[in-house]
Amino acid sequence: MNGTSSANSSSSGTSGTSASDLQSTFLQLLVAQLQNQDPTDPMDSSQMTSQLAQINTVSGIAQLNTSLSSLSTQLSAGQNAQAALLIGSTVLAAGSSATVSSGTAPQLGVQLGAAASDVKLTITNSAGQVVNTLDLGPQSAGTIPVTWNGKDASGNTVADGTYTISAAATVNGSSASAQALVASQVQGVIQQSDGTAGLSLANGKTVALSSVAGIL
Repeated sequence: MNGTSSANSSSSGTSGTSASDLQSTFLQLLVAQLQNQDPTDPMDSSQMTSQLAQINTVSGIAQLNTSLSSLSTQLSAGQNAQAALLIGSTVLAAGSSATVSSGTAPQLGVQLGAAASDVKLTITNSAGQVVNTLDLGPQSAGTIPVTWNGKDASGNTVADGTYTISAAATVNGSSASAQALVASQVQGVIQQSDGTAGLSLANGKTVALSSVAGIL
């Protein structure tokens, strides 16, 4: 009985919750159980083996979590360093608006998840009027850079301002997924709410590093 009391006192003093603390506490309790077992009904060895396996599993999971946390930190640091290299570069990223200044329009693009039989890029002014439609014809899956000369369908230079850009694709007459892209210069790198790197663009947008479709 004294051995049991001593073991209980020792285990109550161990307040840590790490895998090593739990393992130490478990071993103390196991030793106390072996010391105070009934000689006529000894502890089943299979039970002891099962308990040892359980505590080793807990310890292994804790070590794995620590390793994964360290790896995540390293990947995040590497991603931030990679993003910093883009400062000053012009990138194509998902966007729905493009600003024309002094008759010059930014580079545009379309991102397709699958090949399409026809792709169109529609440019609309602030009044909701379509000023030009760029028919790109059939395109393969991926990123397609598109140059808009800043003119309307009649060949006239459009007024300076912000225009809405939308992409549409069809596959044998049925609608398909298409994402409009707008080019802008990277001005800085920020940390987003989920911990990943984000790019601060000259057009006022912030995009995830993973959403960059092209570097011009």
